Amino acid sequence: MTCLALAPAGHSFAAPSFSTLLRHLRHLSDTLAHRALPRCAPRHVTELRIDVMQPLVEGELEAIHERLYQPGNKLHGLERRPLHDPQFQLHWREADGEWFAYVEDMERRCLAGYTVFNRLVEVDKRTDRRVRSPHSRFAPHYQRRGIASAVYRSVLDKGTCLVSGARQSPGAHGLWNHLARSYDGRYVGIADSKSLIHLGRNVPDDVMDRLSTRRMLLGAGWTVESFAQAVRMQLPG
Repeated sequence: MTCLALAPAGHSFAAPSFSTLLRHLRHLSDTLAHRALPRCAPRHVTELRIDVMQPLVEGELEAIHERLYQPGNKLHGLERRPLHDPQFQLHWREADGEWFAYVEDMERRCLAGYTVFNRLVEVDKRTDRRVRSPHSRFAPHYQRRGIASAVYRSVLDKGTCLVSGARQSPGAHGLWNHLARSYDGRYVGIADSKSLIHLGRNVPDDVMDRLSTRRMLLGAGWTVESFAQAVRMQLPG
């Protein structure tokens, strides 16, 4: 989401360097070097590190939209799925276990944005079959209209669980908070063994600061207990 990065109350940080931002955009990865945040009075928080901006490259959406209608292109003739609003249509692609959802504005004949549901390289195969990590990029005038939320819901409602990246933009943070009203939201840690550790609904500052700490939304049909059993996630106690 293209938004201005804001620091949570009581925290400060430097804006990421251009090279760091470029690597993040190219690989949609979560391996940015962690910056130590100043300590404040102990408290419980419900937000991840919010210090990433993902601006669209000029002409990016136009180029993708053109490819959707270019015979012979790998984006041509993709499966189409309806969204919450008939004005928009989803073009769905799967490649190498990752999912690409391109949202087209059918009235204006343009691409509103897209979401990539990445595989998590940090987890084992058992977990990989059940989770994806979404990253969205939408044109500014299509944000805050429930479009990205509808795309995420289409995956959650089919039983896939979503795990965030180590960092979020302010827009992504707001989207996850909104979805957590409808889906069971938790915090998890990624262990060295590539398994997940359940951290609870809220975590303290020292745990929140770790890059291994992620947000998770349970897909339809899952409880935290059944998910933990299926992927051998560690539960408290």
